[in-house]
Amino acid sequence: MSSPTSAEQLRPASQPLGGASAGAPGDGPRKARLAILLSGRGSNMLSLVQATKTGVLQDLAEVAVVFSNKPDAPGLELAAAHGCPIASLPSQGRKREAFDAEAATLLQQYQPDFVVLAGYMRILSPAFIHPFAGRILNIHPADTHQHQGLHAYEWAFDNQLAETKITVHVVDEGLDTGPILAQEPVDLRGAGTLAEVERRGLAVEHRLYAQTLAELIKNKQNVMSSAAETSRVPK
Repeated sequence: MSSPTSAEQLRPASQPLGGASAGAPGDGPRKARLAILLSGRGSNMLSLVQATKTGVLQDLAEVAVVFSNKPDAPGLELAAAHGCPIASLPSQGRKREAFDAEAATLLQQYQPDFVVLAGYMRILSPAFIHPFAGRILNIHPADTHQHQGLHAYEWAFDNQLAETKITVHVVDEGLDTGPILAQEPVDLRGAGTLAEVERRGLAVEHRLYAQTLAELIKNKQNVMSSAAETSRVPK
């Protein structure tokens, strides 16, 4: 599958999150722009895209771009089929800092309010994190205080856990060490196979990620709205 260049997907400059929309007066805050990053099949990406169309993100967010470090990632084709702009930049053989700097520059052209990791299988360097500091989110299929990194469902299955937790957190320079935004338990009792553990966990992932993003966007809009009202109060 061919991947479009970033120039083909550029959009005009957007207003600050919570600012007036481009429509008629009174339309309310504009939608937050999401850059969704993936490396594989894109199940979390698809759930977020659907949430922007008919779910909890419908009036709150839009997909600015779906990006992958693998041009042949199945999730890119899936995103394109759902009408999302797509972009890719191959990371194989690249030094991490150099690749991340180039990827960050590419994504900045789409002016995302949030960078949402959805199965993006890379540890981000400061070259990527700094341009989007505080605005990068990740979903991790474990309690990040108990398990970091890959193979979290395997860890839960191998240790025969009765329960694990899905965690949505802000990404910092550590490995799954950023501030936790939301957690939800997954009942694993009776899950006799790894596939069943993953099925139960993904059902929670797909719902929790969209819900957490919706609450985050609403909170930011409320803060912006309150600040705007305060600025209009006569001194």
